[in-house]
Amino acid sequence: MPLSPLHAVHERIGAKFTDFGGWTMPVQYDSVLEEHAAVRSSAGIFDVSHLGRFEARGPGAIELLRAQLCNDIARIEPGRAQYTMALNGSGGVEDDIIVWWLEDDRFWVMPNGTNFDEIMSRFETMASNDVTFSDVRSDTVLLAVQGPDAPAIVESVLGFTPGRFRVATGQFNGVDVIAAGTGYTGERGAEICAPVEVGEVLWNALVVGGARPAALGARDTLRLEMGFPLWGQDLTEATTPIDAGLGWVVSWDHDFVGKEALVDIRENPHSELVAFKTEGRAIPRHGYRVQTESGSGVVTSGNFSPSLGHGIGLAYVSPPPSASETMTVEIRGKDVEATRVTLPFLKR
Repeated sequence: MPLSPLHAVHERIGAKFTDFGGWTMPVQYDSVLEEHAAVRSSAGIFDVSHLGRFEARGPGAIELLRAQLCNDIARIEPGRAQYTMALNGSGGVEDDIIVWWLEDDRFWVMPNGTNFDEIMSRFETMASNDVTFSDVRSDTVLLAVQGPDAPAIVESVLGFTPGRFRVATGQFNGVDVIAAGTGYTGERGAEICAPVEVGEVLWNALVVGGARPAALGARDTLRLEMGFPLWGQDLTEATTPIDAGLGWVVSWDHDFVGKEALVDIRENPHSELVAFKTEGRAIPRHGYRVQTESGSGVVTSGNFSPSLGHGIGLAYVSPPPSASETMTVEIRGKDVEATRVTLPFLKR
């Protein structure tokens, strides 16, 4: 099972590990709750080197991305990042993806770690001869610095910090680094990609600068509070952006894989990803059954919200419920009342 290039660093500072996306990655250090609180109040640093990243470069790269992804990269420009999705012919989500547009004909495509090989192969198969590809995950680290203090910390270490959904390049310890104003926590900050040889030095510099090590456990509670979907749970090959309430990710004025199916689903969605809360320590979990007045469903993501002090969750419900319908979640054999809410759970 692959290890992060920083695995020895995590071992030294007492990380507990888990299998995530086929990689052995830190799930927590001392306390998930304390790591979560650090990101919300100051800054945390995550090793997300398991995430996929490959470069697509050449005159045909922009048209390849437009044809393969449902958001339209032509709506932005070099120096920016975009959230998008690769769909199948039925409109299902094969992966949700961030694209960094570095130069006119140079893009970094960043799928989830578990889908990296499949997505890169899909692009290579569909590309024209004027597009070249390179795997940049194998020789880089990817660090996410997130929280209110994150921009100042990144600036102090790198000498620059990217704006929100902006991409910037610079140097650290004499090597080129790329940073984007993206993340998975709802906080300000940056994701920084650097060569493996400076990965540990960069990690240590960011920690000395004030970023607390945080791991996958906190990353999951942080992303859920913002209502950010997790591929493999909230997004799958059987669910569409329309079902998930992510129609804003779809640019309808260009052709892409899955568009024809989405047009039909847009007019007649068969299910809806519903956000809800429960009171106190009644915590919804993945796989729990949900019941509404007119239909039923299952929890895709659920947890205790450290910031809000109660349970929160996402569930696909079919048929899509009306806003006034009551809702229950079966928790440990009991039907617990749930209240539908609008995302994000945590209002910033």
